Amino acid sequence: MSHPPPCRSRRRSHRRACSFGASRSLSALVAATSVLLFLTTAARADQAAPADEATGKLSLSRAEALALQHQPNIAVAAGQTEASEGRVEEARAGYLPQATITGVYQRTTGNFAPRPGGLPSSAVNTMTGMPIIEASPTWSSKTYNYFNLGASASQLIYDFGQTNGRWHAAQASRDASRENERTARVQTLFGVRRAYLQARAQAELLAVAQDTMKNQEKHVTQTQGFVRAGMRPDIDLATVRTELANAKVQLVTANNNLVLARATLNQSMGLAATARYELADDDVAPIDGEDRSIDELMNQAIKNRPELANLADQRRAQELTVRALKGGYGPALGATAGGTEAGTQVDNMVPNWYVGLALTWPILQGGLTRGQVREANGTLATLTATERAQLLQIRIDVEQAQLAVTAAKSTIDAAEEALANARDQLRLAERRYETGLGSAIELGDAQVAATAAAAQEVTARFSLGTARAQLLAALGVA
Repeated sequence: MSHPPPCRSRRRSHRRACSFGASRSLSALVAATSVLLFLTTAARADQAAPADEATGKLSLSRAEALALQHQPNIAVAAGQTEASEGRVEEARAGYLPQATITGVYQRTTGNFAPRPGGLPSSAVNTMTGMPIIEASPTWSSKTYNYFNLGASASQLIYDFGQTNGRWHAAQASRDASRENERTARVQTLFGVRRAYLQARAQAELLAVAQDTMKNQEKHVTQTQGFVRAGMRPDIDLATVRTELANAKVQLVTANNNLVLARATLNQSMGLAATARYELADDDVAPIDGEDRSIDELMNQAIKNRPELANLADQRRAQELTVRALKGGYGPALGATAGGTEAGTQVDNMVPNWYVGLALTWPILQGGLTRGQVREANGTLATLTATERAQLLQIRIDVEQAQLAVTAAKSTIDAAEEALANARDQLRLAERRYETGLGSAIELGDAQVAATAAAAQEVTARFSLGTARAQLLAALGVA
């Protein structure tokens, strides 16, 4: 960048002009810098947009919406559905009229190549218009223009169901892709719900670890006073210090688990690892009919599970494919039409046209059609067996999810009772220790029991939400 010359003139007018030029250059520099900073900030903000969408309080419903919007698995399934839509159009094209326009220009020689059998007496060279003399064939390097314009059209009339079968098979495959897209949505929602609840659980377990460490620090301070006063032996101080060190280790582990849980949640939502947010106090709501019989839940799952619908559509597509392939044993009939104009001059070309029928019937194929039909029947048998296996898996999924919900409900009551008792035990142990009736070992055991009970209660509460999320996925509910 060039800089303006320094203001060395002694005249006031010159100094003013020079000062004005320097000021204008400085203003332009500042403006350019401001624009550059703005564009850079905008680019960075645009790159960080998916992560910034999760700032503030992140509710479970918002996490689900972000996952449906940003999760790559859903985009992959949507792309597969779009591709299957294209294959439907490709298969349907065989039913529609086909038309082609051609235009050819050649700069060519006009030499005649005689053939055995002679020529009619009226044979002429199409390029020169001169008669062709068979007895004395000649060649020349002279070239001529040659134009050929043409158009042709065809329409399939009947092919023993080959095109029809391929078309409907493509439609069934398209329906299977749509169900696969719905499967991706159900699995994505299950993943984000589970990750959200896991992150909330780890956040509360971190709070438990922090409370434990604070309580252990209080025990150390208290024991130090007792030891200095000669009321407690030195081994008590060593014991509580060991408990404090263990509490610090547990705090570090709990913090690492929370960081990992947040990373898993970000991944399940399809967001960058730099997303920053606070988790709202949300949970998976109770499911209507979650206590119904297995058979009732199974009927609901059969109606809703997209995996089962996907296999049914695949089986239907394969049945139509078998039917289409069997049509290869018969002929195909079509109508054709076309026309051409050809000549050496654009304004003097000769027209020709034709209409007709075309019948094609592959008589010998070396067993190709039979092999294709056999392969398709084998694939159909595989899909039928897979569909039956999927029904068995769905029943297992539903039973496991319902048992998990029932067990979690029962565990919560027991865990809450255990936590209340453990806290009473810790309170009594601290009182006994203060009065000199209890030992440091008793105090440490009570603290460990209270910490374990608090962690167990947190796990039980969030296990219920995870079990309900699992039941929703087993029922095929998005």
